[in-house]
Amino acid sequence: MEFSHIGLITDEPRDGEVFVEATRVWVTDFTKHPHRVEWLRFEPDSPVTGPVREQSHVAFHVDSLEEASRGLNCLLGPFTALPGVEVGFYLTVDGAVVELMEYEGDPFNAA
Repeated sequence: MEFSHIGLITDEPRDGEVFVEATRVWVTDFTKHPHRVEWLRFEPDSPVTGPVREQSHVAFHVDSLEEASRGLNCLLGPFTALPGVEVGFYLTVDGAVVELMEYEGDPFNAA
């Protein structure tokens, strides 16, 4: 498991946003942010609710979503966020939201 980024929620459009159809959320490319920040902007009709929509998250690149998520409470997913990028959001026992990401290479050009 390797640190990937931190996800912060915003209502403001950001330069370079990419739309994730599965969750109806706009995200920025954290690989281009000097501090590995991903901004998330949810469409009003996004099906995402609860902690994933209300709390910041910390994300990790993992070799296997199935193995890395064992013992965690699944909040959302797994689903294909971008071509070649499978993700899931989980709640830790102490209430933190974590995103686990399985992909090869650059997540914004993984396919």
